[in-house]
Amino acid sequence: MTMAKMVEIAKEKVRLARNYPILVEDTIGVDSGYQRLHWHDVLEINVIKSGTGYYIINGKRYEFQQGDILLINSNDLHCAYETRDLIMQVISFDGNWLVSSMRLDPEILSPFREMNIHFANLLDRHHPQIEKLRGILLDLQREHEEHQRSYTSIVYAHLLQFLALVNREFRIPCSDANQHVISERQLEKIRLVLYEMEEKFAYPWTLEELAALVYLSPSRFSDIFKRAVGMPPLLYLIHLRLEHAVLLLERNEMKITDIALECGFRTLTNFNRLFKKHIGVTPMTSRKH
Repeated sequence: MTMAKMVEIAKEKVRLARNYPILVEDTIGVDSGYQRLHWHDVLEINVIKSGTGYYIINGKRYEFQQGDILLINSNDLHCAYETRDLIMQVISFDGNWLVSSMRLDPEILSPFREMNIHFANLLDRHHPQIEKLRGILLDLQREHEEHQRSYTSIVYAHLLQFLALVNREFRIPCSDANQHVISERQLEKIRLVLYEMEEKFAYPWTLEELAALVYLSPSRFSDIFKRAVGMPPLLYLIHLRLEHAVLLLERNEMKITDIALECGFRTLTNFNRLFKKHIGVTPMTSRKH
């Protein structure tokens, strides 16, 4: 199978209202879908209201805590994990909504457009303006939820104010660290491989086969994959298989031996060992819960 034959991975489509293209909600914890690497067609702002956890964004790990603010670009390959009592405000919006404002301020989307150049995904939690940013986003959420007269204009104004303040106060100089940022071309190669792995997770992939999909040597591919995903390719494949196994166990319709084979594990012994190691309980215990 060659890259030319592979289907281009589409960004996850987030449905937004045409005249009011923004979603504002609180999430408790992180569901399994967002623990899998993904990317989407919207811009995203997160405020950590309580608890702790971490993001992996383009291969870099960001530990977050209560009060932190994160920006996630539409091209960012990312996933999130909770470590304790996480409640997160999530704002997703279409950047095109701000086109008219860009005539007055062409830099209004710079915090996203210049991500990893002059801005970081995790805003400096010690910056003197960080509390003001939190207040703006909480006011935005309140307006969004209360739906009072002209709330859409006020939400829009709060979003502009937030982005303008980030652009003014949180810009950082270029550094040598940017030389280690994974390029968009490299990310696209990883997206293509992730697509194939997720579509055919039960296939007995070898490292050489995965690397060949994107015309890289196994060692080069492993290095890029680990930096982008946060773990080696074959370990990620195990996680995909186990994730599917958990879903099948919840349905309680198949024998555990059949689930093991369905998910790509060659023996029940190997399945039980890896399930206990990575999930923390046996498949039988998982089914009972």
